[in-house]
Amino acid sequence: MKMDENAEAGARYHQRYKVRSYESDQTGRLRPVSLLNYFQEAAGEHAEKLGAGIVELMKQNLTWVISRYHIKFIKYPRWKSSLDLTTWPCGHQGLFALREFELRDEQGGLLAAATSSWMLIDLKTKRPSPPAERLGPYPKDLHRALASTFEPLPAIARADLERSFSVRMSDLDWNRHVNHVVYIAWALETAPSGFLEKHRPAEVEADFRGEAFYGDTATSRMKTLTAGPASQTGYSIFKEDGRKELARLRILWRG
Repeated sequence: MKMDENAEAGARYHQRYKVRSYESDQTGRLRPVSLLNYFQEAAGEHAEKLGAGIVELMKQNLTWVISRYHIKFIKYPRWKSSLDLTTWPCGHQGLFALREFELRDEQGGLLAAATSSWMLIDLKTKRPSPPAERLGPYPKDLHRALASTFEPLPAIARADLERSFSVRMSDLDWNRHVNHVVYIAWALETAPSGFLEKHRPAEVEADFRGEAFYGDTATSRMKTLTAGPASQTGYSIFKEDGRKELARLRILWRG
């Protein structure tokens, strides 16, 4: 792939994956959550190489927390497929650091693209910390994998469906709260099984708004925004008491 003129040396990180059976769904295709775990792992490895990995940051009482995610699923690879993942930091938007992702097949065909927005949090004050000031310069590539503006997602006042989830120990990440991929998994699981057997996500937008911890119970509220071949659903995920909103999502489905 030709290097973009806006990319600095070392800005892009490449990793190869092979779809495992346990990462596949009942049809033998890669699960959306498995793909997001690839993204998360590659982002963590690259951040570590850039001196901004979670272990190093925690020594400075800092950590990364994801704010927004926008993923486009173009084609779902099958079991045993070899995949090439590329990720890169894309600069800052105020207090937010952007990171991009692309997943391609062995022939270079684009399978998925995503953009994400992250905040650097001071663990002592629990407040955002400017990445440019605390981390110093690091290589960036200004190319966006997905030209998302992270538009506000609507709250769900009246749901068509609700489903509750108990936070398991395995749902927690190194920050000891529910990992962001779990919120997306909860939203995907809220739809009826008959719908899920006939549809896959084509696009997912997520706005992470709060923390849940081991022992908490969360309720995912789903509302159909548009019906038809390209169905669109919205979600609000709350803590059990209904007062603390944890995440908002919008999912575009394809049959």
